[in-house]
Amino acid sequence: METRPLGSTAITPTVIGLGTWNVGPAWGAVSDSQITAAIETALDAGITFLDTAEVYGDGRAERLLGSVLADRDHTSIDVVTKAKPDPDGGHSRDGLRASVTGSLDRLGVDSLDLVQLHCPDTPAYYDPSVFETLESLRAEGLIDHAGVSVELVEQAQKAIEYHVIESVQIIFNPLRLRPRERFFEAAAKRDVGVIVRVPLASGLLADAFDDASTFDADDHRRDAIEEGVTAGVGTKGGETFAGVPYEVGIEAVDALRTHVPEEMTMAQFTLRWILDHDAVTTVIPGSTSPEHVAENAAAASFDPLSHEVHGAVTDSYEETVKAHVHHRW
Repeated sequence: METRPLGSTAITPTVIGLGTWNVGPAWGAVSDSQITAAIETALDAGITFLDTAEVYGDGRAERLLGSVLADRDHTSIDVVTKAKPDPDGGHSRDGLRASVTGSLDRLGVDSLDLVQLHCPDTPAYYDPSVFETLESLRAEGLIDHAGVSVELVEQAQKAIEYHVIESVQIIFNPLRLRPRERFFEAAAKRDVGVIVRVPLASGLLADAFDDASTFDADDHRRDAIEEGVTAGVGTKGGETFAGVPYEVGIEAVDALRTHVPEEMTMAQFTLRWILDHDAVTTVIPGSTSPEHVAENAAAASFDPLSHEVHGAVTDSYEETVKAHVHHRW
């Protein structure tokens, strides 16, 4: 599989990675064996970039990843994680250190390839002590590299002003184009890697479901369908369905479907579209289905989409989606 350098880090991820947010309870029940099978499928498909977080299943995702890697030669595999914010939405020195040491223990490693601040509130990006702590953790050898996972384009722009930040994880897909016009150029100038999260808009861009009845009662997607965008997760509900009202998202997907080549699924089309942007280092679709993981990995093998198709995606966004999301995130 193609690889791209992650900014100024020593990490060169495969262009398709694996996200593990789906392990958490907000996605419904899933067994350890199913999660393990999905991870194994990703590795067998050539994926070398695995993204996790302390909060995914309250450490469950990290523990399961650690268990899988313990049985493999993982010298060429990069496992990147995220440190949860303190209850006040910031990152204290003690809180960051506790997150890092906890992740080291659960993953069973001596240092973290990359630790990312996990969507702290905006004031954290204006607190130099947060980034000084990351520098200290790196100097001590507890982390190799540091990055951020953000909700807002403005947060990403502020974060890369700190030299310790070498990567940014951000939502970008055919329903969320703002990073392309506001952030990608700045990231490239500072040699910052871009990791795309929520690429399939919680399954909306994978044609994965029809209505709310598909989901368990505690699934965040059901809440967003039944109660509206703000009932979803993330700042103002901006993560569930990429912050797009469900019915608007369905309309946009219907419009996009006519441009999907016969040999691609909607999910593969979406992932290929994202990878056609040179600023993107890797994209991390999450799934606990081995079949979907293999399908996602195969997206990297397709040729880039045509300029006409890219134009059609932009037109669909401008006509259907932009008014609902562009000014918010």
